[in-house]
Amino acid sequence: MEPLHKDSETAAAAAAVAAADPRGASSSGVVVQVREKKGPLRAAIPCMPFPVAVICLFLNTFVPGLGTFVSAFTVLCGARTDLPDRHVCCVFWLNIAAALIQVLTAIVMVGWIMSIFWGMDMVILAISQGYKDQGIPQQL
Repeated sequence: MEPLHKDSETAAAAAAVAAADPRGASSSGVVVQVREKKGPLRAAIPCMPFPVAVICLFLNTFVPGLGTFVSAFTVLCGARTDLPDRHVCCVFWLNIAAALIQVLTAIVMVGWIMSIFWGMDMVILAISQGYKDQGIPQQL
């Protein structure tokens, strides 16, 4: 049998502490941290300035994939992504691929919904980056 992953152990320890304390207060100091694992397409979403991210969300809402297509060019202009080990051209083409997927699947509404969520992720990344730049702790 394989050993449990560290995240599973932490979650199990937190569950044991919560079960042992009926008030819900944790006196043992166990901290549970959750990290989202992003796929390569999702990690390629660039962190843009807030106004640009809002424009991309607006474009994605009314023309699926257009905001994602525009955001691909921000990567060429120096926008950061969660793929620092990949070359800029590779991240650019990942964003173009995401835009094409959104356009081609918009006929069955999947691409349109994906496009709107993609735009919302752009805005969320812009807001969180703004907090990091100002040194304000995030409350999202």
